[in-house]
Amino acid sequence: MKALILVGGFGTRLRPLTLSVPKPLVDFGNKPMILHQIEALKLIGVDEVILAINYQPEIMLNFLKEFEAKLCIKISCSQEFEPMGTAGPLALARDKLIDESGEPFFVLNSDVICEFPLKQMVEFHRNHGGEATIMVTKVDEPSKYGVVLLDEETGQVERFMEKPKIFVGNKINAGIYLLNPSVLDRIELKPTSIEKEVFPSIASDKQLYAMVLPGFWMDIGQPKDYVAGLTLYLESLRRNFSEKLSHGVHIIGNVIIDESAQVGEGCLIGPDVAIGPGCVIEAGVRLSHCTIMRAVRIKKHACVSQSIIGWHSTVGKWARVENMTVLGEDVHISDEVYSNGGVVLPHKEIKSNILKPEIVM
Repeated sequence: MKALILVGGFGTRLRPLTLSVPKPLVDFGNKPMILHQIEALKLIGVDEVILAINYQPEIMLNFLKEFEAKLCIKISCSQEFEPMGTAGPLALARDKLIDESGEPFFVLNSDVICEFPLKQMVEFHRNHGGEATIMVTKVDEPSKYGVVLLDEETGQVERFMEKPKIFVGNKINAGIYLLNPSVLDRIELKPTSIEKEVFPSIASDKQLYAMVLPGFWMDIGQPKDYVAGLTLYLESLRRNFSEKLSHGVHIIGNVIIDESAQVGEGCLIGPDVAIGPGCVIEAGVRLSHCTIMRAVRIKKHACVSQSIIGWHSTVGKWARVENMTVLGEDVHISDEVYSNGGVVLPHKEIKSNILKPEIVM
């Protein structure tokens, strides 16, 4: 089987992190976002992944070379030179997706994180016999999204409603599809929306089915959802524990710490924290609901919560970073500085307090 991952776009919502690397290479749970998807695809027998990309394809391919070898999976790019929407890239990659086997292929949005029940999706697709399967997920506030209306017994999609003002259902498109090659005959080589143009057409022919996603789901394309998604992801790993480690380090709730990271005496870590490779967390540090990316140093008695600390950054002694602060690569927060939200671009030194959310350039 093959898979296409929609990588196009500049990742503006995740700046300043995407000023250093393309969005799919931003770390999530101590590995690049896109690697979560590639590993899940490999697990069910996908042997070729095509990245539909229009931004920095060389960086992406060079970075993924080691994973291509490690996972024994072919990774290639289909580059668009103008924005093609969410369906146009499928037409562009047509020759890569179709082969003699006639097997269906996966299509995934690159910033979706979930438990990826792809094996169940293949079984569901083969059983219903339609042209296409989409994964849907239940949400608490469907009025913010396009709602998928379906037959609850068969899963056949009846129609779509964009941001309904009255309740009609609570299932939305989760950005994971399994499509027969015949779907490509419905897509022209031009900018096209798969959600607004292609899927409604397939649904009107009664050939579109929806599988309800078990477990958690999150689009982690912006900082608020990234932090919320980390909570769900760590919970799914069932890493919940509350204990005291050596040197008086206390771990609370769901935490992931790379084995190469150093954690000092008297730290309180958790809940919902990811500490990446080569990090140094000095004595007395408090971390909660945050991601600390590769090679970051958090100095003594600093406190970080509800934030993302980018690669090679430093948080000074007794500093406090909270309220959805996002530090880009190589940002240095001075001792005793307070950051109450905001975005700091790469390679900056912050010597004064950030009292309200703002962009520091």
